[in-house]
Amino acid sequence: MAGQHTENLFRRFKGQSVSIKTVTGGLYEGRITEIANDYVCLNETLGGEGVQVFLFFQAIESMTTASNTTG
Repeated sequence: MAGQHTENLFRRFKGQSVSIKTVTGGLYEGRITEIANDYVCLNETLGGEGVQVFLFFQAIESMTTASNTTG
């Protein structure tokens, strides 16, 4: 996932809870707080409550919204 389309997708979900899987198998759940032209920032809710995580678009394999996740 890379490019302007990815940035626009994250802007659509800013402030919402999402689950992001990286190409290395990492799983991050949190609320989108910031979007730049090459990364997204989450306030993580899985594991460390409130920890900020920055993920480069090139590292992201998939994303689902909180309404699509179980739990």
